[in-house]
Amino acid sequence: MTLKKKTGIFVIAATMALLGGCGEHSKKNSTTEDQKPEEVKNVFVPQFNADSAYKYIETQVAFGPRVPNTAAHKACADWIENSLKRFTPDVIAQKASLRAFDGTMINATNIIASFNPDNKSRVLLCAHWDSRPWADHDPDPANRKKPVPAANDGASGVGVLIEIARLMSLNDPGLGVDIVLFDAEDFGEPQEMQGQHEDSWALGSQYWSKNPHVQGYSARFGILLDMVGAENATFTMEGTSMYYAPDIMRKVWNVAHRLGYNNFFLTKKTGAITDDHSYINDILRIPTIDIIDYDQDRDKGFFEYWHTVKDDMSNISKETLKAVGQTVTTVVYEAK
Repeated sequence: MTLKKKTGIFVIAATMALLGGCGEHSKKNSTTEDQKPEEVKNVFVPQFNADSAYKYIETQVAFGPRVPNTAAHKACADWIENSLKRFTPDVIAQKASLRAFDGTMINATNIIASFNPDNKSRVLLCAHWDSRPWADHDPDPANRKKPVPAANDGASGVGVLIEIARLMSLNDPGLGVDIVLFDAEDFGEPQEMQGQHEDSWALGSQYWSKNPHVQGYSARFGILLDMVGAENATFTMEGTSMYYAPDIMRKVWNVAHRLGYNNFFLTKKTGAITDDHSYINDILRIPTIDIIDYDQDRDKGFFEYWHTVKDDMSNISKETLKAVGQTVTTVVYEAK
């Protein structure tokens, strides 16, 4: 198994049997037998502003690594909460004291922003906002105890979702939407301890899934964004998503292809990983997919600077942000 995103042992056998085609390597520019054309709804969809999302990412990174229990972490949490309050009055900072794999008690904050809270037809959008405390995949051993700037692995998904929040404040999506930004996702066991502690990752989403901000919370479907800002990113049809929510994944990929983002959203099926969506699916039973820059055939599996000190703003592409942001925005507005 790998680091933060582990090979999904608990679902991999079922996933492999279900998917069958995990070894497919070709890029396809048209729909496949898994992606049947669907009727396009005639609804207004606002234009996602990649410059705005980029600025939101840049602001997060400027705080420094958002490692739990640090001043930068607290300052960024306050900024995220206040930013979302500009776009909706329904913002909750869910505080929790969470025990990490090494016994460290983490002062965690999941930040939830809701739109149309009384609408029972809801969609869940989520990402994690914390930074990895250790750059344990850095090629230079001298850097492996340093924190990760986390421009892509953390801040990119948050930046996209804050921009979507801004759009929804100006253009009613016509259904309920909850943006949940998870804390303590990246405090999992370091590379040298891999496999010693089960469920050491995604502590914030584990907590929220067991203690949602609304009792009995449910949504029609969920979309998790993780590492969605790197240049030349490739988002594959990841196995945990396809196991729990294949119809949602196909719907999202169909929208991306219709919008012309084929080179980002590949129809290649890849193995299952554990990420925040795993616990949402398993505990809350909300069919949730992961849009993540992942390909099991790469050396690391994830983007080149994953869990290194070079996960900084130099790797963030507005073109990638536009592809992800416009796709997700379109899915939300067409879901009403």
